[in-house]
Amino acid sequence: MIEVKNLVRTFKSGDRTIKPVNDVSFELEQGTLASIVGKSGSGKSTLLSLLGALDKPTSGDVVVNGVSLASMPDGKLTNYRRRDIGFVFQQFNLIPNLSAVDNVMLPMEFSGVRKAARAERARQLLEQVQLDPDKHGRRINRLSGGEQQRVAIARALANEPKLILADEPTGNLDEQTGEHIIELLSMLSRDHNTTILVVTHDRALANKTDRRFRLQQGRLTEETARTRATAALTG
Repeated sequence: MIEVKNLVRTFKSGDRTIKPVNDVSFELEQGTLASIVGKSGSGKSTLLSLLGALDKPTSGDVVVNGVSLASMPDGKLTNYRRRDIGFVFQQFNLIPNLSAVDNVMLPMEFSGVRKAARAERARQLLEQVQLDPDKHGRRINRLSGGEQQRVAIARALANEPKLILADEPTGNLDEQTGEHIIELLSMLSRDHNTTILVVTHDRALANKTDRRFRLQQGRLTEETARTRATAALTG
């Protein structure tokens, strides 16, 4: 379970105090696919950085399966990110001159697993994300955008994380490919019992997730069928 407790992040800008994340609290059961929608500047990226232990909150806490991130020393946070969190980015962040298999193997470098076993797991994950087997050995720069995002998702799963954070995972993809990616994330959250949180500006994509939240001026609210209908009318 992911528990976010009264999370606040403030920044100073001259004489002003900015709160991109302002008293955010929510819980997600393990295996949930959830989304956060919000306009540019609403605090989505800041919140994702806090959840991924890339930044520390001004106050509040993130608790993952009973482990508090706020009280964790920096060294342990690094190991935690490597072991328990997977990241999927809009820009893919893959190494272009390496193959799909080699990219997926990278997070497992420090796992103590033999290279042959790492390669086998990488191929299994690429099969799970439905990348054609004949493209497993192909360099990233020879794959399409949708294929690269599948590799990025497989890489995020490499160390069997408890939580995957996806920042605009369909932002650089066409509509049809984007729909395939969100369907893939939904399947993987069930099959791996992994909590996946997607940050997006795409409301149609968000509506395909189990739970939907809206971030506005640093404050988070969960959307219901009624609030989604209102939001659709008001834009």
